[in-house]
Amino acid sequence: MHSSMESQTPLFESNSRVGMYEEELKRFNWTLIILELMIFGVGIWNLHSATTVDDKSLGLYRSQIIWFTIGLSITALSLLLHYSILSRVAYFVYFANILLLVAVLVLGKSSLGARRWIGFGGFRIQPSEFMKISMVICLAKYFETDRTVGGYGLKDLILPSMLVAVPALLIMMQPDLGTAMIILLTYGSMMMFIKIRPQTLLILGLIAATAMPIMYKYGLKPYQRQRIVSFIDPLSDPKGSGYNSIQSMIAVGSGQIVGKGYKQGTQSQLNFLPEHHTDFIFSVFSEEHGFVGCVILLILYLVFLSNALSISYQSNDKFGLLLSLGITTIFFWHVFVNMGMVMGLLPIVGVPLPFMSYGGSALITATAGVAILTNIANKKFMF
Repeated sequence: MHSSMESQTPLFESNSRVGMYEEELKRFNWTLIILELMIFGVGIWNLHSATTVDDKSLGLYRSQIIWFTIGLSITALSLLLHYSILSRVAYFVYFANILLLVAVLVLGKSSLGARRWIGFGGFRIQPSEFMKISMVICLAKYFETDRTVGGYGLKDLILPSMLVAVPALLIMMQPDLGTAMIILLTYGSMMMFIKIRPQTLLILGLIAATAMPIMYKYGLKPYQRQRIVSFIDPLSDPKGSGYNSIQSMIAVGSGQIVGKGYKQGTQSQLNFLPEHHTDFIFSVFSEEHGFVGCVILLILYLVFLSNALSISYQSNDKFGLLLSLGITTIFFWHVFVNMGMVMGLLPIVGVPLPFMSYGGSALITATAGVAILTNIANKKFMF
């Protein structure tokens, strides 16, 4: 009888363990991953149309799927770990990325007048894309461990501001104004969720207002300043700096209510629209699917962002809260700036649309962001 009880014990433990795994699987939050797959599916369909004419081999289409598969693999592996491990390696990841940005300026591959990529064999990576998440991890670590009483003063924000200013300046030297702007906007958004003294906010506002005209005159290259002028009046240089904006607005407007149909967009198919597979991919989508298609896509992004934001509010620790907020604001500013840019509401800057624009580094960064958010959503009950 004693031996019979011993033989039943492992079976009981095995059933208990299986039941535990089933319970965890039932409460697993799949929402962001499902939304990511839906938006990427729309993006691949749209990219196929955008590259039909000038990419006969469908190389971009296949490369995008490969990069996304790599990103999903990273997501699967990351879910095996707890997101708190990022707190331990935050500064290492940040400074490693700083070294990559320096390496870009020294050894980087130049394309279209910019030096933003490093080649590894047959692949090229863009370290400035990875810097977005590296910076958020670093800031979340800094504010997690800092114990400032009574709110942050100006002196308290010097170090975190330097942690943001250094990569932003290195990225602007490439030059990549769009990515540098996303980093600064993300930092500003994260500052809204920490306690800052009112007088400090006033001083920071005055510093920003003073720095903007100085940066415009001395920090921007002539073609970047001309883009701002063309944003205000695209017709001031219709064949030069205003060309991209004009063609993009024509594409968006010509889609009207339901669009011209799949692969029927004249601006992209006849190559009037430049960079239609990257920065202006939303213009292609707008022309082919019109107002109705754009509303559906926008709803997908809004649901994605609202779910990401809810993860932040439900976080049980300060690091998870700040990390998820930072990543959510990265996605928000990408969608806001890219759509505003192609509709002529914002100046033309190089900001991709998440899961829609072609680009390996941007896609890996986006999937990594979803992986971290999903990890936080499903590991918070472990605290």
